[in-house]
Amino acid sequence: MKLLLGLVMFCGLLVPGYGQAAKKGWRSATPAELEAVLPDRAQVEKERIETEMRSATGVIDAKGHVVAAVVLITAGYSANGKYSHYLLVQNPLKVGEVALAPGSYVIGWTRGQDGLLVHFYVAETGVDKGVVLAKAPDKPIQVVPLRIWPPAEKSVIQIGRFLMPYTLEEQ
Repeated sequence: MKLLLGLVMFCGLLVPGYGQAAKKGWRSATPAELEAVLPDRAQVEKERIETEMRSATGVIDAKGHVVAAVVLITAGYSANGKYSHYLLVQNPLKVGEVALAPGSYVIGWTRGQDGLLVHFYVAETGVDKGVVLAKAPDKPIQVVPLRIWPPAEKSVIQIGRFLMPYTLEEQ
């Protein structure tokens, strides 16, 4: 039995892409790492909108590449519900079917029948990058304003109680 288990584990290591995220060393970023890369005021189209750093979340790899997000304080701005979160991508990322190159994005969402329709826009220009459906999981989870889970744990971005899968692309 031990021999069979060892053989299965060894074969799993030979499969391309198996454990890639863990090999790259992606982990949750510390508050200091997030504060170093996320702005106090994010450039969103023609405005600079204050961020709520206590909601900052992200992951970082062994090379220092970060994927991080923070809640925008949009009261008094022309956001009109179009966006609510700022996302910094330093490694190519795919959220659902939306591919995001390194850069800055804003995220907004609307409630849909099956979950949240999460819209991604280029932060500086407002160009629409696509929409992803974030769904509630089968089992209840803790509700949070925003969380990017490390790939070794869940490979999801969480908004409230809704989740959307992501993958980190090769760089």
